[in-house]
Amino acid sequence: MIALDAKPLLDLRGLVRRARSGLSVTSLPGGLVTRPRGRGLETAELRAFEPGDDPRHLDRNATARTGQPQIRLFHAERDRTTILIADFRPSMLWGTRRTLRSIAAAEALALTGWDAVVTGGRVGLIAVTAADTNLLAPQARDQAMVRVIGGLVQAHAHAVSNPGAEDPDLSVALAMANRAAPRGAEIVLASALDSLGADFQDMAQALSARTQFRVLQIVDAFEIEAPSGRYRFATRSRPEGAVGQPGTVAQTTTPLKEIGLEIGRYDVARPPEQQTLHA
Repeated sequence: MIALDAKPLLDLRGLVRRARSGLSVTSLPGGLVTRPRGRGLETAELRAFEPGDDPRHLDRNATARTGQPQIRLFHAERDRTTILIADFRPSMLWGTRRTLRSIAAAEALALTGWDAVVTGGRVGLIAVTAADTNLLAPQARDQAMVRVIGGLVQAHAHAVSNPGAEDPDLSVALAMANRAAPRGAEIVLASALDSLGADFQDMAQALSARTQFRVLQIVDAFEIEAPSGRYRFATRSRPEGAVGQPGTVAQTTTPLKEIGLEIGRYDVARPPEQQTLHA
């Protein structure tokens, strides 16, 4: 499969809702970072007024019914903002099992985005291709994920039709996320972590200082355990080809884990319902 289809990504909403209701064994991303916004609408407590209580919380109707001052307290509203970063650079446009690494990245982000909106948050998108890096500002509700999925499909089509020769530096996308995200937001990058660039680690550390930044590493079966034997294969660093045994997944994550970055894994060979996105 080369083209990214919107329908399977839209259908992942049902998978997320079942997981949230306890009907699925799929382990979805957790650790929501939220911030209070206003006093909310759902009643947390209705009780007699006590010294030290805020008089602005007095409930006139309850006070009239009981003849004693009563206060009504509310749960604070929660505003979870999630920005998804899709790596559709040239190094992502291949795969040996089931689909391309880039399409697997879109699946991982769709799972994460649906989880955000189902739980009342806002979601936005940064898509990185060889040609450019584009931002869709965070919005709320299902319409936001429909918009994000449209952005994923459009960016992927552009990446496939204009693959380019080199991977741009991913730190540009991290800097864009740092400018767009409110403090405490959730930033999720889906990438194979190829060609990170010299500034990626510093930018990741700066982003982690003010947001909940984590990575879903997209891994193809060929990278985990290549077939035994010696044969001709090509890599981005040796496009003319080489003879031998390809290496396993590079130890890219080691320096990132040293700075405390949370890194999960998404196996390209497995469908979304069989994934575990936690580190």
